[in-house]
Amino acid sequence: TPLKKTNALIAQMGITFLNAYVPSALCCPSRASILTGKYPHNHHVVNNTLEGNCSSKLWQKIQEPYTFPALLKAMCGYQTFFAGKYLNEYGAEDAGGVGHVPPGWSFWYALEKNSKYYNYTLSVNGKARRHGENYSVDYLTDVLANMSLDFLEYKSNFEPFFMMISTPAPHSPWTPAPQYTKRFQNVSAPRNSNFNIHGKNKHWLIRQAKTPMTNSSIQFLDDAYRKRWQTLLSVDDLIEKLVKKLELNGELDNTYIFYTSDNGFHTGQFSLPIDKRQLYEFDIKVPLLVRGPGIKPNQTNKMLVANIDLGPTILDIAGYDLNKTQMDGMSLLPLLRGDKNITWRSDFLVEYQGEGYNGSDPTCPGLGPGVTHCFPDCVCEDSYNNTYACVRTLSASWDLQYCEFDDREVFVEVYNLTADPHQIDNIAKTIDQEILEKMNYRLMMLQSCSGATCRTPGVFDPGYRFDPRLMFSNHGVRARRFSAQSL
Repeated sequence: TPLKKTNALIAQMGITFLNAYVPSALCCPSRASILTGKYPHNHHVVNNTLEGNCSSKLWQKIQEPYTFPALLKAMCGYQTFFAGKYLNEYGAEDAGGVGHVPPGWSFWYALEKNSKYYNYTLSVNGKARRHGENYSVDYLTDVLANMSLDFLEYKSNFEPFFMMISTPAPHSPWTPAPQYTKRFQNVSAPRNSNFNIHGKNKHWLIRQAKTPMTNSSIQFLDDAYRKRWQTLLSVDDLIEKLVKKLELNGELDNTYIFYTSDNGFHTGQFSLPIDKRQLYEFDIKVPLLVRGPGIKPNQTNKMLVANIDLGPTILDIAGYDLNKTQMDGMSLLPLLRGDKNITWRSDFLVEYQGEGYNGSDPTCPGLGPGVTHCFPDCVCEDSYNNTYACVRTLSASWDLQYCEFDDREVFVEVYNLTADPHQIDNIAKTIDQEILEKMNYRLMMLQSCSGATCRTPGVFDPGYRFDPRLMFSNHGVRARRFSAQSL
């Protein structure tokens, strides 16, 4: 609703992917997946901390030289432009500070650390530039818009260009532009059937949430929802300015524009006030809108796509041989062009390694050590053992999610989204045992996949081959633990 211009200028002029997902519902791992085209177990960014490899020296050494922008610049002759939030720990002293400019960027305007709207530092091609709190010169969404317009004005016309504009909005602290602070006064978070209910039959972190939520938590999440919409109005303005500038330059018709997000967000589902990091649709599903040459207007596509596909797609558009990459994703270009008779994936991997601290949260001692991101009423959004992996399946006959937790319970969650789109009923104990075994085996395959092996047929594809004996050889310990616990 806040993105009316974006909808008109991108979605209605191109294609909307109805089933676009992220392999990890958290900023840093997800952004790393966009940049590398890889699942988290292959790029090794597992959460938002330096210890979790977020913008660490190891990331800089092993992954950054092979991101798709690095290949675009070095191998395809593109001029490249970045503006906005890069990775949450970018600019950390232990990782080179703001003087570090990742390979692959001709023009670099990156936010130090995590999301802000005022009082932030930008790395401008490796030099620190401080911004204050004067709306007309410092409001970050508008600053990014102006930098982007300047690039389009002054770039070379003799080389193709790639831009990545990464607005923190609608991330917290949800500071809207002053002209938008009164908008959406009557808007509140959606009250779907999973809103403010107890997450029975779910892993312990969900079960510990207080139900019903306190009035203060509900007011907080409604306020956050409204402010997020307000911040998106400035993003909508940015999109409009960019599209108009491309049109003015005579470049709109031969430019692809992708609009997406790094993760979803929950506001009250299963009585969790606000955050992401969970395995459910509201956290892993994202918008994906694309317009550009050869894309017919006002289309929708139901294929299962993921942010690991963005890098391969953009390299494919640039004419780069994808066989030369180690990327796990697939090029969306055949889908964008509407090619017929395409063989496409029917499942993909979701994986997350929880963040937690050794000590107890002082406000919630009863929950023991390892929890983090706790609300005043001791609803904690993350923990060390909020560590899981899922197969999300979408085929002609199945709409399923299968998840295993790496915890003492070896907890399993399974959802049939055809019958239960809001994922209220965990059917792990009632679903057919053969399906469970196949999904367990497929999960182990995906968790160890790399490159082409991440694109092998899913459980419900005609080409799928399942040999139960393999469950007790290559991956014996996990399979036996799983079998004893849950089958």
